[in-house]
Amino acid sequence: MKVSKEKAAQNRAALVETAARLFRERGIDGVGVAEIGKAAGLTHGALYAHFPSKEALAAEALTHGLQVSHARLTRTFDGRTPGLSELFDSYLSEEKRDDIANGCAMAASASEIGRQDETISARYSEGFEQMTAVFEKHLRAHKVKGDVREKAVAISSAMIGAIAASRAVLKAQPELANEILRATRRAVGDIAGEKA
Repeated sequence: MKVSKEKAAQNRAALVETAARLFRERGIDGVGVAEIGKAAGLTHGALYAHFPSKEALAAEALTHGLQVSHARLTRTFDGRTPGLSELFDSYLSEEKRDDIANGCAMAASASEIGRQDETISARYSEGFEQMTAVFEKHLRAHKVKGDVREKAVAISSAMIGAIAASRAVLKAQPELANEILRATRRAVGDIAGEKA
Protein backbone atom coordinates (compact mmCIF):
# COMPACT_ATOMS: atom_id res chain seq x y z
CA MET A 1 0.00 0.00 0.00
CA LYS A 2 1.36 3.39 -0.99
CA VAL A 3 1.93 5.89 1.81
CA SER A 4 0.88 9.52 1.29
CA LYS A 5 3.57 12.21 1.16
CA GLU A 6 2.31 13.60 4.45
CA LYS A 7 2.48 10.20 6.16
CA ALA A 8 5.92 9.54 4.67
CA ALA A 9 7.14 12.87 6.10
CA GLN A 10 5.67 11.96 9.50
CA ASN A 11 7.37 8.55 9.38
CA ARG A 12 10.71 10.14 8.47
CA ALA A 13 10.40 12.68 11.31
CA ALA A 14 9.51 9.88 13.75
CA LEU A 15 12.59 7.91 12.68
CA VAL A 16 14.89 10.93 13.03
CA GLU A 17 13.53 11.97 16.44
CA THR A 18 13.60 8.40 17.76
CA ALA A 19 17.10 7.76 16.44
CA ALA A 20 18.34 11.06 17.92
CA ARG A 21 17.00 10.08 21.35
CA LEU A 22 18.31 6.51 21.22
CA PHE A 23 21.71 7.60 19.93
CA ARG A 24 22.01 10.09 22.81
CA GLU A 25 21.00 7.40 25.30
CA ARG A 26 23.12 4.52 24.03
CA GLY A 27 25.39 5.76 21.28
CA ILE A 28 25.29 5.28 17.53
CA ASP A 29 26.93 1.87 17.68
CA GLY A 30 24.76 0.81 20.62
CA VAL A 31 21.47 0.87 18.69
CA GLY A 32 20.41 -1.19 15.69
CA VAL A 33 18.12 -0.16 12.85
CA ALA A 34 15.46 -2.71 13.78
CA GLU A 35 15.30 -1.24 17.29
CA ILE A 36 15.00 2.30 15.92
CA GLY A 37 12.22 1.27 13.55
CA LYS A 38 10.33 -0.54 16.31
CA ALA A 39 10.68 2.38 18.77
CA ALA A 40 9.36 4.72 16.06
CA GLY A 41 6.42 2.39 15.44
CA LEU A 42 7.75 1.32 12.03
CA THR A 43 9.66 -1.58 10.52
CA HIS A 44 13.37 -1.44 9.78
CA GLY A 45 12.32 -1.80 6.14
CA ALA A 46 10.52 1.53 6.46
CA LEU A 47 13.75 3.00 7.77
CA TYR A 48 15.58 1.96 4.61
CA ALA A 49 12.82 3.50 2.50
CA HIS A 50 13.90 6.86 3.94
CA PHE A 51 17.64 6.41 4.53
CA PRO A 52 20.18 4.49 2.44
CA SER A 53 22.14 3.46 5.54
CA LYS A 54 22.31 3.68 9.30
CA GLU A 55 25.10 6.24 8.86
CA ALA A 56 22.80 8.50 6.82
CA LEU A 57 20.16 8.26 9.54
CA ALA A 58 22.80 8.95 12.21
CA ALA A 59 23.93 12.10 10.38
CA GLU A 60 20.38 13.40 10.12
CA ALA A 61 19.57 12.42 13.71
CA LEU A 62 22.69 14.24 14.93
CA THR A 63 21.71 17.31 12.90
CA HIS A 64 18.26 17.20 14.48
CA GLY A 65 19.72 16.90 17.97
CA LEU A 66 22.13 19.76 17.33
CA GLN A 67 19.29 21.96 16.05
CA VAL A 68 17.32 21.28 19.23
CA SER A 69 20.38 22.08 21.36
CA HIS A 70 21.04 25.29 19.41
CA ALA A 71 17.41 26.34 19.82
CA ARG A 72 17.76 25.92 23.59
CA LEU A 73 20.86 28.14 23.63
CA THR A 74 19.22 30.88 21.58
CA ARG A 75 15.63 30.88 22.78
CA THR A 76 14.11 33.86 24.49
CA PHE A 77 12.06 33.98 27.67
CA ASP A 78 9.40 36.68 27.89
CA GLY A 79 11.12 38.51 25.03
CA ARG A 80 14.50 38.39 26.77
CA THR A 81 17.57 36.44 25.70
CA PRO A 82 19.21 34.64 28.64
CA GLY A 83 22.61 35.94 29.64
CA LEU A 84 25.80 33.94 29.81
CA SER A 85 25.38 33.16 33.50
CA GLU A 86 21.94 31.69 32.87
CA LEU A 87 23.22 29.64 29.94
CA PHE A 88 26.14 28.33 32.00
CA ASP A 89 23.92 27.51 34.99
CA SER A 90 21.37 25.70 32.87
CA TYR A 91 23.80 23.69 30.77
CA LEU A 92 26.09 22.70 33.65
CA SER A 93 23.29 21.52 35.91
CA GLU A 94 22.76 18.09 37.42
CA GLU A 95 19.34 18.03 35.78
CA LYS A 96 20.81 18.46 32.28
CA ARG A 97 23.60 15.97 33.00
CA ASP A 98 21.11 13.34 34.16
CA ASP A 99 18.73 13.76 31.20
CA ILE A 100 20.80 12.04 28.54
CA ALA A 101 17.87 11.28 26.23
CA ASN A 102 16.86 14.94 25.99
CA GLY A 103 20.20 16.57 26.69
CA CYS A 104 22.86 18.08 24.49
CA ALA A 105 23.60 15.88 21.50
CA MET A 106 27.21 17.06 21.47
CA ALA A 107 27.90 16.04 25.06
CA ALA A 108 26.13 12.71 24.56
CA SER A 109 28.12 11.78 21.47
CA ALA A 110 31.46 13.54 22.00
CA SER A 111 33.52 10.41 22.64
CA GLU A 112 32.18 8.39 19.74
CA ILE A 113 32.03 10.90 16.88
CA GLY A 114 35.73 10.36 16.13
CA ARG A 115 34.94 6.71 15.34
CA GLN A 116 32.22 7.63 12.85
CA ASP A 117 32.53 8.66 9.21
CA GLU A 118 33.42 12.12 7.91
CA THR A 119 29.79 13.09 7.27
CA ILE A 120 28.89 12.62 10.92
CA SER A 121 32.07 14.41 12.01
CA ALA A 122 31.16 17.31 9.72
CA ARG A 123 27.70 17.58 11.29
CA TYR A 124 29.22 17.57 14.77
CA SER A 125 31.72 20.24 13.69
CA GLU A 126 28.87 22.44 12.43
CA GLY A 127 27.08 22.07 15.76
CA PHE A 128 30.25 22.94 17.66
CA GLU A 129 30.73 26.04 15.52
CA GLN A 130 27.12 27.10 16.16
CA MET A 131 27.53 26.67 19.91
CA THR A 132 30.79 28.59 19.86
CA ALA A 133 29.19 31.40 17.83
CA VAL A 134 26.49 31.80 20.50
CA PHE A 135 29.11 32.24 23.22
CA GLU A 136 31.25 34.47 21.00
CA LYS A 137 28.26 36.77 20.41
CA HIS A 138 27.58 36.99 24.15
CA LEU A 139 31.23 37.65 24.96
CA ARG A 140 31.41 40.44 22.37
CA ALA A 141 28.20 41.98 23.71
CA HIS A 142 29.77 42.03 27.18
CA LYS A 143 32.95 43.55 25.76
CA VAL A 144 35.12 40.76 27.13
CA LYS A 145 38.78 41.49 26.52
CA GLY A 146 41.22 39.21 24.74
CA ASP A 147 40.74 36.69 21.97
CA VAL A 148 36.96 36.26 22.04
CA ARG A 149 36.93 33.38 19.55
CA GLU A 150 39.49 31.47 21.63
CA LYS A 151 37.46 32.06 24.79
CA ALA A 152 34.25 30.92 23.11
CA VAL A 153 35.95 27.73 21.86
CA ALA A 154 37.29 27.08 25.37
CA ILE A 155 33.83 27.60 26.91
CA SER A 156 32.13 25.26 24.43
CA SER A 157 34.82 22.60 24.89
CA ALA A 158 34.75 22.87 28.67
CA MET A 159 30.98 22.63 28.89
CA ILE A 160 30.65 19.66 26.54
CA GLY A 161 33.56 17.90 28.23
CA ALA A 162 32.22 18.59 31.71
CA ILE A 163 28.86 16.99 30.96
CA ALA A 164 30.55 13.98 29.34
CA ALA A 165 33.06 13.53 32.20
CA SER A 166 30.43 14.08 34.89
CA ARG A 167 28.22 11.41 33.32
CA ALA A 168 31.18 9.05 33.04
CA VAL A 169 32.00 9.13 36.77
CA LEU A 170 28.46 9.57 38.15
CA LYS A 171 27.75 5.92 39.03
CA ALA A 172 31.08 5.33 40.77
CA GLN A 173 31.65 8.76 42.34
CA PRO A 174 28.59 11.02 42.45
CA GLU A 175 30.45 13.62 44.50
CA LEU A 176 33.16 13.86 41.84
CA ALA A 177 30.49 14.11 39.14
CA ASN A 178 28.98 17.13 40.89
CA GLU A 179 32.43 18.62 41.56
CA ILE A 180 33.18 18.49 37.82
CA LEU A 181 30.06 20.53 37.09
CA ARG A 182 30.79 23.09 39.83
CA ALA A 183 34.45 23.49 38.89
CA THR A 184 33.67 23.89 35.21
CA ARG A 185 30.92 26.38 35.99
CA ARG A 186 33.42 28.53 37.88
CA ALA A 187 36.03 28.14 35.12
CA VAL A 188 33.72 29.20 32.28
CA GLY A 189 32.57 32.12 34.40
CA ASP A 190 36.20 33.15 34.82
CA ILE A 191 36.81 32.85 31.07
CA ALA A 192 33.72 35.01 30.44
CA GLY A 193 34.88 37.61 32.94
CA GLU A 194 32.02 37.12 35.40
CA LYS A 195 32.32 39.11 38.58
CA ALA A 196 32.57 36.83 41.63
